[in-house]
Amino acid sequence: MNAVNIVKRRSVAQDMLRSQVVYLNDQLAKPSKEVKVGDIITIKYLKGEKRYKVLQIPSVKNIPKAKMDEYVKEL
Repeated sequence: MNAVNIVKRRSVAQDMLRSQVVYLNDQLAKPSKEVKVGDIITIKYLKGEKRYKVLQIPSVKNIPKAKMDEYVKEL
């Protein structure tokens, strides 16, 4: 999630996974789960949820924030 700027830091993403607020294709996500093109990531916040569709998998560790739209689409 942090590679495509959904969250700012990897530690935040790991905390979200531990808190069980991240779902992949409507199933609770685990850190080792492989994400594929077409998958839907859902993050459940206290005041609602955000959903993202995976468009591409980055080939580098981090991408510029300006290119986020090439990798995920907010639904």
